[in-house]
Amino acid sequence: MNKRAFIIVLDSMGVGELPDAHLWHDEGSNTLGAIRDHEYFYCPNLKKLGLFNIEGVGGGVSDPQGSVARMAERSMGKDTTTGHWEIAGLVSPKAMPTYPDGFPKEVISEFERRTGRKVLCNKPYSGTDVIRDYGQEHVQTGALIVYTSADSVFQIAAHEDIVPVEKLYEYCTIAREILQGEHAVGRVIARPFTGEHPFTRTSNRHDFSLVPPRDTMLDLLKKAGYDTLSVGKIYDIFAGKSVSELNRTSCNDEGMEITLKMQDRDFNGLCFVNLVDFDMKYGHRNDVAGYAAAMTAFDRQLGVFLEKMRDDDILIITADHGCDPSTPSTDHSREYIPMVMCGKHVKQGVNLGTRSSYADISATILEYFGVPQENTDGESFLSDTMSAAFFLPGDSPSDRELMEMAVKARERSYTPYSHYKVGAALLSSDGEVFIGCNIENATLTPTVCAERTAFFKAISEGKKSFAKIAIAGGREGELSPFCAPCGVCRQVMAEFCDEDFIVILGSPDNYREYRLSEVLPFMFTKKEL
Repeated sequence: MNKRAFIIVLDSMGVGELPDAHLWHDEGSNTLGAIRDHEYFYCPNLKKLGLFNIEGVGGGVSDPQGSVARMAERSMGKDTTTGHWEIAGLVSPKAMPTYPDGFPKEVISEFERRTGRKVLCNKPYSGTDVIRDYGQEHVQTGALIVYTSADSVFQIAAHEDIVPVEKLYEYCTIAREILQGEHAVGRVIARPFTGEHPFTRTSNRHDFSLVPPRDTMLDLLKKAGYDTLSVGKIYDIFAGKSVSELNRTSCNDEGMEITLKMQDRDFNGLCFVNLVDFDMKYGHRNDVAGYAAAMTAFDRQLGVFLEKMRDDDILIITADHGCDPSTPSTDHSREYIPMVMCGKHVKQGVNLGTRSSYADISATILEYFGVPQENTDGESFLSDTMSAAFFLPGDSPSDRELMEMAVKARERSYTPYSHYKVGAALLSSDGEVFIGCNIENATLTPTVCAERTAFFKAISEGKKSFAKIAIAGGREGELSPFCAPCGVCRQVMAEFCDEDFIVILGSPDNYREYRLSEVLPFMFTKKEL
């Protein structure tokens, strides 16, 4: 069966300043904190999964349905490229160059020579303000508007009627060729606009990124034969390297619509999604209300996504940096990012605290697909977040086969007093099955249930980790449609299994699965001692 993983990057949705935020003048930045109390913010699905249970966020639920973490950035930067590269396993120890005073004369002169056009502006500027202030002069003269920001970017704005989009892309390619070595900015960005003053930016933006200097998660997955599908600007961020399918988007809604369609496909690998509106339309424009409303819209689509997930799918929701819309700055902010993970085999309620690198996401994805990490950064948290059933060998018995073993185990029951026969088949995490039946005694107290027989047999043979148990029972000559474990057996399960241990009840033709946390809520465990 195909394995599928989805990573959805909520571009710029940071969850609080990093300890070194002062080095970037980002003290006090908290993107989620800036929008969560706005009247337009309503994200019940994210809350249910555990977004607000993340360390330092606050306001979480008592029973989150996903696993969560707060991720620190090890790379020296706070921009899209370094953030995504680190998510994909590539930490950038050296910051990419920025130009608070504009680009040096030798860069601009060479760019003008090769394009045959003069340059306007050449200073840090807001994208909407720059076309307001220089757009008319550009239309009149044909000179290109070149500007930057606090990020490592070389941006070229041009009116689509003056410089056709494909020609603008050609100019960006020239700039990308010039900006190498000491001037190797993270991205050259085409910023086309249209209309009359006041001008309007179009959706034909295109990023020309540096090629990652070494392999990332995408390279390793593709080499191993897995699909690497991109939605949004992922293709641009990695300069197309090891991306097997490109899906450009014009807005968040389109990005999620494409992602929902991806769920209907039998691909085998990773679908990597970037939703850029949070950053481009709301963070950079200090639009708290717009940001809050966009999160609400995403949460609605997330609800549809969760309903469509297959049993073996995993989803990771994260971000690439911050862009607090409530601060005076219109630039990115140096923040922690969220990690919310869910899926049928993902443990519920696991809080990993604060992780030391975004790259832990890539290490986890690679382990999920069984691909060696090979020179990428990060430490996997897969074993901490996936239930034991996920790690079962490929030749492990199916749930139906396990139930059939439980029914067969009933034949060995010794029940001369109650005549109620129960069989159990316990599956250890390494794929071995231990069967048990109930054994009665005339004095009643020594009587032992089928479930405990199976557990104690397995434990006596050195097993310590278990995935699931099938239980079948009923009066002699019949099979009950629902034979639940007694309270003592449930407590034994709580002693040796985690909350995501699977309990299968019923018959081979009609059975249901339950997590141990459903079978024994508010369980008393070792933690209490």
